[in-house]
Parts: sequence; structure tokens; C-alpha cells
Amino acid sequence: MRRAVVTCTATAAGVILLLSLKPHDGGGGSTPTALSAAGPAQASPGASAPSSSGSSGSSSGSSSSASSPGSASLRTVTGDAVPTRYGPVQVKVTLDGTKITKVDVVKYPTSDRRDREINTSAIPVLNREALAAQSADVDVVSGATYTSDGYTRSLQSALDQAGR
Repeated sequence: MRRAVVTCTATAAGVILLLSLKPHDGGGGSTPTALSAAGPAQASPGASAPSSSGSSGSSSGSSSSASSPGSASLRTVTGDAVPTRYGPVQVKVTLDGTKITKVDVVKYPTSDRRDREINTSAIPVLNREALAAQSADVDVVSGATYTSDGYTRSLQSALDQAGR
């Protein structure tokens, strides 16, 4: 009789522990919208669709193109997708000559609610700092260390591709 009580108690405790676990959505997540220096922005029909794939390789997106037919010095360059602990980060930079005029983040971690919460506040700060510094030498945002590191590495990749 004593064994039955102990067994039932242990089983109940095990079931309670299992039910209290929150699963981590490994790769699904929602697809993020591109975040630009001005804040959230919808991707234009000609822009590359953002993705939240968890590939560990860097996908080089050196899509260097003139944004308008009249200005030859205005171009857009996409940096490498940098894998981080929570997902890839990829930056698209618009340059007017050698001046950074706009920074869009086309990929960033969004696998769970906390990722989205951190990145929706950190990415605009990183964009403002990149525009102010006119380089990839920006401070790390507290609480978003991995995203900040991926951002600066992808931004530097884009600037390298642009010849800066």
C-alpha cells in the first residue's frame, strides 16, 4: 500500500513538472517585417522577403542596385546573414556615395515572444547609432547582445561589399 501511494505521488509530481514546461519554438516563429532606421516598415514588392530560417551558413546578399534611375550614387547593399545563438541577423544598407542614408534589418530572431520584444526595441537603437556613426562601430544594446553582435557584423559585411 505504501508503494502505491509513493508511486502515485511521484507520477503526479512528474506530470505537473512536464505540464509546467514551456516549449521553445525552434524554427517556426513568425516572419518579421523589415525594421528600418525610421522604425517598422513594410517590405516593398521589389524588396527581398525577410526570413527567419535558422541556417548556420552565411548567405551573401550583395544586391547592389540603384534605387532611382536618376541618382547613380544611391545604392543598396545587403550584408551577409550572420548566425547568432537565437537566429540569423541580416542588414540592408542604403548609401548615397559613401554616406549611410538608411539601414534596414531584413532578418532578425523572432522565434518567441521574448525575441520579438527585445528586437523591436533594440533594432531602432542600433539603426540610429549606425546612422550617427556612419560606420559599423556602434555600441552594444544592453539585453540584446547577440542581436547587436550580428547586426554589427552584417553591417560591416554590407559596408565591405560597398567598398567602404
